[in-house]
Amino acid sequence: MSVQKQKYLFCYLRTGGGHLAPARSVAQFLSREHGELVEPVLVDGLVDAKKFAKYIIEDGYRILQASAKWYYEFLYATNKFLPIGYFNVFAANYFIKPYIKKRIQEEQPSTIVIFHFFLIMPVYQVLKELGLNIPIVTVVTDPYTAHPLWFQRKQQQFILFSERLKKHCLKRGISEKNLNVFPFIIDEKFSSPLSSEQVAAVRSRFGFDLNKKLILIIGGGDGIPHGKTILHYLLSNSLDAQIAIVCGKNKQLYNEAMILKKEFPELIVFGFVDFVYDLLNASDIVVTKCGASTIMEILMMKKIPVIIDYLWEQELGNMEFVRDNQLGIFERNITKLPGIIKELISNEHQYKKFQSNIEQMKLRNGTTEVGKFLLTV
Repeated sequence: MSVQKQKYLFCYLRTGGGHLAPARSVAQFLSREHGELVEPVLVDGLVDAKKFAKYIIEDGYRILQASAKWYYEFLYATNKFLPIGYFNVFAANYFIKPYIKKRIQEEQPSTIVIFHFFLIMPVYQVLKELGLNIPIVTVVTDPYTAHPLWFQRKQQQFILFSERLKKHCLKRGISEKNLNVFPFIIDEKFSSPLSSEQVAAVRSRFGFDLNKKLILIIGGGDGIPHGKTILHYLLSNSLDAQIAIVCGKNKQLYNEAMILKKEFPELIVFGFVDFVYDLLNASDIVVTKCGASTIMEILMMKKIPVIIDYLWEQELGNMEFVRDNQLGIFERNITKLPGIIKELISNEHQYKKFQSNIEQMKLRNGTTEVGKFLLTV
């Protein structure tokens, strides 16, 4: 006699990759390891929303991060003033709630897992309207500095990714029994770096110089801020290294990089890629911004991050984690990048020291632990 599977609703929004990626990673683990008992269902809360609502919430987020960072940071700060923050939560709720209600009625889940704070209100309202008592877990995807809107409902289970954030939650009056701390969730393949032989094969496949250190420039899906300027300074300073850049969906940056490649043919340019794991394994130094997933993936591969930017206050804790534990370097002044890179290339002792610090952190992927915890809720 077959056992009816329990459905786990994983609710996310496509505001950057930091919400879908952990949801997908845990869902894949549950399907693979417990597929006979559990059926994870990924739900994008904005699938049926009006086009302008999706544009504001999804595209607006990416556009502001890429081209108007100061305004994004202004909005982030003003939304910490709860009357403004809750106004935006109510506005988002209007567009999100109908689809969430439809999916809950269709799927009849045994557990709901939330990966974005805009989904907290609609999920709770729908369950109240339907008279359902379904356990809810909110995964706070910002590991160190989380927006207050994550904690709209203090009497629920939270998954956190640092003791620092747990202490912050305790100060906010959230009960310790509701706070569950795990390692950060990333794609499971990042749990294990490639062997030296596999790295050599990857380098050959992409045409990287096997005898030089590789500097990889990478941000998120929309490329890295000031990418053209970073390339200009690194390429014009005759570094004894191979340089590669991932431009993501940023077509302007890709075109600018291809123009520079005519002058510096050794430059290797990528657009949007699905092989970040291979590129990180092949690299030695990674020039990046401070998204949590990217930073954790770099560190799990034991590569040295050089951080050139972060979003206040959302990514502040990510930068402080790297800087304060001496796992990499933070420097906003791009004109100083060539000197920093030269020192890392030429000073093997300094390079090894950073690597040793990373190894001592004993970082691990939280996918398995979070997945197992969800089975107990």
